Amino acid sequence: MTLGRTLARTLAFALLTVTTIVVPATATADTPDPASYTWTEAYFPSSSGAEIHADVMRPNNIPAGQKTPVVLTVGAYRSHLLYLTDPLLTRAPSTLDLHVDDFLARGYTYVIADLPGYGGSSGCPDWGGPNERGGVKAAVEWAASQPWSTGKVGMYGLSYEGFTGLMGLAEHPTGLAAVATFEPPADPYAYFFMQGVPYRFTAKPVLDRGVIPSDPVVAIEHSMISQTPGRPDDTDHYRANAVSTPQSCYADFVKKLSNRDPNAAVWKERDLISEIRGNTTPVFLAQGFLDKNTRADRVIDLWHGLANPENKAWFAQMGHQDCFTDCRDTFSSEVMAFFDKHVADRPVAVPGPKVTVGQFDGRWRSETDFPPADSTRVPVSLRTGTYTDRTIIPGPDRDIWTISPPLAADQHLSGAPSVSAQARGPANAPIAAEVYDVAPSGMAVPITRGIAMLGPTGQVNIRMFNQDWPIPRSHRIGIHITNTNDFEWAADFTNARITVDRADAQLPLLADVRHPDLAGGPGPLIAKLINERSIQLPPDLIAAAETPMQFPVRHDG
Repeated sequence: MTLGRTLARTLAFALLTVTTIVVPATATADTPDPASYTWTEAYFPSSSGAEIHADVMRPNNIPAGQKTPVVLTVGAYRSHLLYLTDPLLTRAPSTLDLHVDDFLARGYTYVIADLPGYGGSSGCPDWGGPNERGGVKAAVEWAASQPWSTGKVGMYGLSYEGFTGLMGLAEHPTGLAAVATFEPPADPYAYFFMQGVPYRFTAKPVLDRGVIPSDPVVAIEHSMISQTPGRPDDTDHYRANAVSTPQSCYADFVKKLSNRDPNAAVWKERDLISEIRGNTTPVFLAQGFLDKNTRADRVIDLWHGLANPENKAWFAQMGHQDCFTDCRDTFSSEVMAFFDKHVADRPVAVPGPKVTVGQFDGRWRSETDFPPADSTRVPVSLRTGTYTDRTIIPGPDRDIWTISPPLAADQHLSGAPSVSAQARGPANAPIAAEVYDVAPSGMAVPITRGIAMLGPTGQVNIRMFNQDWPIPRSHRIGIHITNTNDFEWAADFTNARITVDRADAQLPLLADVRHPDLAGGPGPLIAKLINERSIQLPPDLIAAAETPMQFPVRHDG
């Protein structure tokens, strides 16, 4: 791990030096004008013994002592030197993608706090463990207790910074008034593994395909981020904290996050979904169905456990992002009104439906829940057979297809399909299932997928990712059983023949016809998925795999 620290420091200074020469330091929509705020830094203790660093931005157009509500982002990526790998050209708070200007203009103080072991905070990172949860609680309570604070704090963040919002919900800190969490890793285990199988992550910006295995690369990557040094012009206090994490922390960090057993203690103590169930703090949640980072998996379990009737959610055809771009124009106004009502105590109504759903056909609609109440799990018996657990090169020896006849009427998949199966093969062999929308031409577009390990009994239940996908009349529904999807999971291959003796699917189909009622169009990832992930099924395969399926008659009106 000494090499990791050296590489991190060398890379950070090299990027900063090179980029300073060729890129002008100008304010953007995501970089607030320094003239609009007063910036101070603060340090305070947390329960783990770590010292937490925070950047505080106060609006310049208010008296120095005026109390304001607080927006708080707690994260791992906002050192003064780099935002992830993007160098910061001048010494200032790292604000990319936080829309700080919008909040400052509305009279909020914005606080950015570093998790233990990151940025200017001391301590050990532990991926949602007691150290980081203690740091989140300390940050909320510190922000709520300051003389310039009204005592009400709203947490805001995307990805890991959305994850810390969930930590806040679990810790119940004094002063936490609301949480906006976008694309969070709702289940820390399920961020690394799907039922025992490691994910692959993209190598953006070089390659937008799954190539990097989660185990152990994600833990190593975060260990390196933790070792980002301070800037030469940072305070001595900041620079000392930035390099204070003991090397022993990183070895323990990587070891714990490489445990593939979902029942291991490391994951049980990070099971935020169970801890948050019944929480009444207002939450604004957003999740992309096409997110290749924090997939649309257990976040739905999180949503169903939240208990405040004023919670809001957006589920849409977007990737690992919030919905300020490539979505409906109302996202920003809904988020700001949500904070104004629940954090600033302003007499405003939050516009929009409780749940906004972006369908795969590019249209948008209102719902009261997701999956909707009329999403009915329709059973489908699947064909059995044998496949080979091998890698990379496609071939019929990896495939067991079941394909419906052409649909007599439109269907609409909304929720997470599943497949239960009984199979024979090595316990460490994977079994995956995929659902496809098959056009009359034979072009098949993947709707969703899931994977599991055979295990000692060979009795498996494969859960899949959530989606919302209208399937037109005359199209077919295809269900594919195979060993893995090579760009989604880093499975260990046995090269064994796997025999599937029984398999049944459950498809969540809407009973009622939907008439989308919200303005908006398709995001760019819809066309990207169709262009990059579609496969052509030959007529003879479709004919051999065709299997009768009974779908209920849908109601319209």
